[in-house]
Amino acid sequence: MFWRMITKTLIRQKGKMLMIAFTVILGVSLSTAMMNVMLGVGDKVNRELKVYGANITVRHKDAALMNDLYGLSGQGVNDKFLHEEDVLKLKSIFWGFNILDFAPMLDGHASLNDGEDVQLVGTWPEKNTTLPTGEELHTGFNALRTWWEISGEWLGENDDEAVMVGHMLASDKGIKAGDTITLNGKAFKVKGIFNDGGNDDSKILMTLPAVQDIMNLQGKVSAIEVSALTTPDNDLARKAAQNPSSLSPDEYETWYCTAYVSAICHQIQEVIRDGVAKPVRQVAESEGTILNKTTLLMILITILSSIGSALAISNLITASVIERSQELGLLKALGAYNWQIVLLVLVEVMMTGLLGGVFGYFLGIGFAQIIGQTVFGSYIEIARMVILIVAVILFFVTLFGSIPAIRYLMALKPTEVLHGK
Repeated sequence: MFWRMITKTLIRQKGKMLMIAFTVILGVSLSTAMMNVMLGVGDKVNRELKVYGANITVRHKDAALMNDLYGLSGQGVNDKFLHEEDVLKLKSIFWGFNILDFAPMLDGHASLNDGEDVQLVGTWPEKNTTLPTGEELHTGFNALRTWWEISGEWLGENDDEAVMVGHMLASDKGIKAGDTITLNGKAFKVKGIFNDGGNDDSKILMTLPAVQDIMNLQGKVSAIEVSALTTPDNDLARKAAQNPSSLSPDEYETWYCTAYVSAICHQIQEVIRDGVAKPVRQVAESEGTILNKTTLLMILITILSSIGSALAISNLITASVIERSQELGLLKALGAYNWQIVLLVLVEVMMTGLLGGVFGYFLGIGFAQIIGQTVFGSYIEIARMVILIVAVILFFVTLFGSIPAIRYLMALKPTEVLHGK
């Protein structure tokens, strides 16, 4: 009898039930899309932000001290260097897979065209090799400076007899792409002119071996720039950044096994001899801030969509109950308890909501993939936990949306509604 009444009600009021289901579909689809994007967006947002350069810099401990105390860096500050052979060890740390790109740097100077002294920067423009683990490695400085405006071409991995000139220096000296310049009496072809928008615009970019030969510093590097995927800092990460030894064993394990920028820096220092790794705070903190704000925005959208769905469902259910007031009043007059009538209405609404929730979930998965392809150029990984979260949200949205109708049912008087009052 109970289920037959529900079936007849769903058929008889199919218009209103379809409207409730449609409202649920909209709310659930939006919530599903936002939560899947929120849970899968972290690495994608970080990857998008990597176009703005490295977020970790590694220097020799003495050079890092001079930089911290006096703001000095570059060639001539001290005679301490890192070892080029240690650079590839970056991929051997616990969070090696989170290190996306890196490049060693060597500062130097030379006489340009037997005249003015100019600053040189040697690096790996590109680096393609196979690690001892068998992993193919493709990295280099080019990937860390994707925002540069280039007139001409980038340096290649083996362009030891070519250079790129900063546009300020090129403009001052009348140098163009394709020209030939001399550095300490040796000829180099200008492969391109770059615009960095900073101090590098007055420098000359070369391959690392070329600068090592000019400076007679074979196998040495001044610093290493690293671009790594990181997790936004929390209290534990900030505490560890101050002093890792202050952590308890459990805290240390949690910190070490989480991709905090301080944890990655600590692990880098374990493999780079005499190296000190420090985050580029402007980049690292901006990544965390943007990611947190993006997550907060999606949470707010989910909450607002749930509230909107609850209000819409409330109006539809109340209208449905008012329309059926005589039928429900008759049930009361025949001896039905309030809880039985409330259960009848709730089951009807929950069944409708469940049907709408199933359609809404799969529609939300589609929306998430559209967002992933449009914004990030890749698919969003589906998080199974979203199913449980959506089910809980759907239950409470439907329940809270039914409260006005339940209150109306509790106050309904059979004698009045049966007499048309």
